[in-house]
Amino acid sequence: MSQTVACLLLLVLGIIIGAVLMFFWFKKYLQKNPPITERQIKEMFKQMGRNPSQKQIKQIMNSMKNNK
Repeated sequence: MSQTVACLLLLVLGIIIGAVLMFFWFKKYLQKNPPITERQIKEMFKQMGRNPSQKQIKQIMNSMKNNK
Protein backbone atom coordinates (compact mmCIF):
# COMPACT_ATOMS: atom_id res chain seq x y z
CA MET A 1 0.00 0.00 0.00
CA SER A 2 2.70 2.52 0.97
CA GLN A 3 4.70 1.57 -2.11
CA THR A 4 1.70 2.41 -4.32
CA VAL A 5 1.26 5.80 -2.63
CA ALA A 6 4.97 6.55 -3.01
CA CYS A 7 4.82 5.60 -6.68
CA LEU A 8 1.84 7.90 -7.27
CA LEU A 9 3.53 10.77 -5.44
CA LEU A 10 6.66 10.36 -7.53
CA LEU A 11 4.56 10.29 -10.69
CA VAL A 12 2.77 13.52 -9.74
CA LEU A 13 6.06 15.14 -8.75
CA GLY A 14 7.60 14.13 -12.09
CA ILE A 15 4.67 15.58 -14.02
CA ILE A 16 4.90 18.87 -12.13
CA ILE A 17 8.67 19.16 -12.62
CA GLY A 18 8.30 18.28 -16.30
CA ALA A 19 5.60 20.91 -16.80
CA VAL A 20 7.69 23.63 -15.14
CA LEU A 21 10.78 22.74 -17.19
CA MET A 22 8.74 22.68 -20.40
CA PHE A 23 7.23 26.09 -19.58
CA PHE A 24 10.66 27.73 -19.19
CA TRP A 25 12.07 25.97 -22.26
CA PHE A 26 9.12 27.09 -24.40
CA LYS A 27 9.39 30.67 -23.12
CA LYS A 28 13.10 30.72 -24.04
CA TYR A 29 12.33 29.20 -27.46
CA LEU A 30 9.73 31.88 -28.23
CA GLN A 31 12.16 34.64 -27.31
CA LYS A 32 14.72 33.29 -29.78
CA ASN A 33 12.13 32.47 -32.47
CA PRO A 34 9.24 34.95 -32.25
CA PRO A 35 5.95 33.82 -33.78
CA ILE A 36 5.94 36.81 -36.14
CA THR A 37 8.85 38.40 -37.96
CA GLU A 38 9.50 41.85 -39.36
CA ARG A 39 9.01 40.49 -42.86
CA GLN A 40 5.55 39.22 -41.93
CA ILE A 41 4.63 42.64 -40.50
CA LYS A 42 5.74 44.29 -43.77
CA GLU A 43 3.58 41.87 -45.74
CA MET A 44 0.54 42.59 -43.55
CA PHE A 45 0.99 46.33 -44.09
CA LYS A 46 1.28 45.81 -47.86
CA GLN A 47 -1.90 43.71 -47.87
CA MET A 48 -3.67 46.61 -46.15
CA GLY A 49 -2.38 48.96 -48.84
CA ARG A 50 0.16 50.73 -46.63
CA ASN A 51 3.89 51.12 -46.92
CA PRO A 52 5.43 50.84 -43.43
CA SER A 53 8.55 52.67 -42.34
CA GLN A 54 11.29 50.86 -40.47
CA LYS A 55 10.37 52.88 -37.37
CA GLN A 56 6.78 51.58 -37.47
CA ILE A 57 7.97 48.00 -37.81
CA LYS A 58 10.37 48.40 -34.86
CA GLN A 59 7.56 49.92 -32.76
CA ILE A 60 5.31 46.94 -33.48
CA MET A 61 8.07 44.43 -32.68
CA ASN A 62 8.89 46.25 -29.41
CA SER A 63 5.24 46.41 -28.38
CA MET A 64 4.90 42.67 -28.99
CA LYS A 65 8.00 41.98 -26.88
CA ASN A 66 6.73 44.21 -24.07
CA ASN A 67 3.30 42.53 -24.01
CA LYS A 68 4.73 39.10 -23.27
